[in-house]
Amino acid sequence: MGLTSAQLDIVDLTPRIGSEIRTDLDTLLSGRAARSIRDTLEQRGVVFFRGLDIDDEQQVAIAKTLGAIPENEGQGGIYKISLDKNVNQRAEYLKGSMFWHFDGSLQPYPNLATLLRAIKLSDTGGETEFCNTYAAYDDLPQADKDYITELRVVHSAERSQYYVRPEMSHEEIAFWQKSPTKACPMVWTHQSGRKSLLLGATADYVIGLPVEESRALLARLRDWATQPQYVYRHEWQPGDLLMWDNTGTMHRVLEYSVDSGRLMHRTILAGEEPLH
Repeated sequence: MGLTSAQLDIVDLTPRIGSEIRTDLDTLLSGRAARSIRDTLEQRGVVFFRGLDIDDEQQVAIAKTLGAIPENEGQGGIYKISLDKNVNQRAEYLKGSMFWHFDGSLQPYPNLATLLRAIKLSDTGGETEFCNTYAAYDDLPQADKDYITELRVVHSAERSQYYVRPEMSHEEIAFWQKSPTKACPMVWTHQSGRKSLLLGATADYVIGLPVEESRALLARLRDWATQPQYVYRHEWQPGDLLMWDNTGTMHRVLEYSVDSGRLMHRTILAGEEPLH
């Protein structure tokens, strides 16, 4: 535990990832601590605030102190995460969030970060896990770093859907293949100079490697990055406001019942760093 400023009390939850930030609502809304929060988010991957009792407008206002919100993000900056099709028409697609992934691998500027607030929780499951892909890269043996430094991986929306529906119909495959693929570096060298692994459910194959070798490498690196020392599991409480650095983590939600009523309100911070 330690004070980074007069306004924030930061409690690290594991050595490599995850911190609780204790502060008051006025400090968050004012933006006075925005730089400290962003710095902590980059270093710790995930931060959360508990017991603030905020509403949608306040969530969006807090987000705006930290970055820009994409114009197409939900309604008034709030997008409802639910497996109930009456709440979210893309509920079937959201089932893919139960597998390790990174948001925006197909976008020129992947999301900088995400703010997620717990509205209603499921009775069982529904915890969210995050892994620190900066730390996972830093700890790789040098031989692995040398091997993967120039490798590029093709990411596709189609690939991510096989996790949800392993035996898709031809019609379903044709639909997902309408989305363009994108070649991304396996090692993302950030503007800060730091490096992170870029993996996840959209990672289809490594360019230039035999299929079998490609799949084995992607699985080995995913397993490496999701070892317990790099993972923080968030046990949600109603009203929690959690943020994660989308450019330096992967995440997944643990399975929960479709009819549980679980509802989260999401606000995205627009990407600030290109991925090419």
